[in-house]
Amino acid sequence: MTITSVQKDTEALSMTLAAEFDAPTERVWQLWDDPRQLERWWGPPTYPATVTSHDLHPGGRVEYHMTGPEGDQSKGYWEILEAEPPHRLVFNDGFANDDGTPNTDLPLNSARVTIEDIGGRRTRMSIESIFPSAEAMEQVLAMGMEEGLKEAVGQIDAILAEDTARSR
Repeated sequence: MTITSVQKDTEALSMTLAAEFDAPTERVWQLWDDPRQLERWWGPPTYPATVTSHDLHPGGRVEYHMTGPEGDQSKGYWEILEAEPPHRLVFNDGFANDDGTPNTDLPLNSARVTIEDIGGRRTRMSIESIFPSAEAMEQVLAMGMEEGLKEAVGQIDAILAEDTARSR
């Protein structure tokens, strides 16, 4: 498993997942930058994502939905605040209604993605989610965010392994 830690800080209203990969930073960045690759891991295996709009530039927006085993769909979006390829991505992460408008009944979180070279073709990626309140953090964690993110990121190794298999 590539995940090295998951830390929840109720005082800072944050949850940070850290993972390490046997790939250069540019390759790990592509997992975010290419919507077809993002679809392959952004969402747990039982709720795969479909990206319908993808503009990973400051002021841009990413829209997607996840489809559950019963065919149910939940929609989400990112408002891109910062993008510094291949090292940093900052966005507001929200839930959307069926028509794509923000679902204000659920919290809007901030996310900070950091991708750093740790030597020897190894890369560390951290995803920090920052919640607007303790209640919002509790609500989203109760919805399964931690488990879902761990399952989602856990799929990345298989995608990166395909690169190795192709280069042989």
